[in-house]
Amino acid sequence: MMKPSKLPYLYTVLLLLVLVLIGCTNSTNEESKEDSSDTSTASASDQQDEEANENDQVDKTDDESESKREVSASASNNSEEITPDAPETEEPNTSEETTTDKDTTDTYENEENDLLASYSVEEIEYARVWLQLGPNQQIDGLYVRKIPAGTTLEPDYFPIVSYPEDVVQLSGSRIVDGSVTYSSNGDGSINVYNVPLPGRWYGGAPSPPEGLDEGKMREELENIINNTELVYVNPGEDDAVKKLIDLINE
Repeated sequence: MMKPSKLPYLYTVLLLLVLVLIGCTNSTNEESKEDSSDTSTASASDQQDEEANENDQVDKTDDESESKREVSASASNNSEEITPDAPETEEPNTSEETTTDKDTTDTYENEENDLLASYSVEEIEYARVWLQLGPNQQIDGLYVRKIPAGTTLEPDYFPIVSYPEDVVQLSGSRIVDGSVTYSSNGDGSINVYNVPLPGRWYGGAPSPPEGLDEGKMREELENIINNTELVYVNPGEDDAVKKLIDLINE
């Protein structure tokens, strides 16, 4: 008899448990929906923020490009306003003037160099040597005598000492003009021999004085050979050299 009285109580407890379970399930579903909604809302918000940032960057880029174009256009306009078109000026033809001056100078120098171009090296040397060492510059003619090595210095009375090399003897047309006897070294220098003209060995007398022996004369001649003077020949003035060349007689 006790069993029927307990059934309603059990039904009541089971009903309460079912209601509690349903309530918990609904609460869980709502929380899940809320969480999902919050997540979706957050994702949408983040996406909107990113789109907004991208739009801001695009706008900034466009603004900067537009600003640069405006600055460039402004600078171009200012340049056109400040710098007017300069009138075309004809530059002086300095090249032609310089060339003309150079040609004139070269022509003058060539004329100077050509002044002696038609003469031989030997002729120029003879004139320069006489111009520097000739005893008398006022001569009517410049006479050139080439003496080969082995020729005696004084062949008339004492042919005992000879020239060790080829020499040249320059002299004027008169005895008073003197003479220059030398050998050329080929480098602008010469060896000068202190030799008088033939017939002037004995102070202008045609023959040696009485009592002059061969030993004394040999000593004098050898002294001339062994004591030549080294002289460097100056180029001299071309005009003066040319005048002397024109007086040469060989």
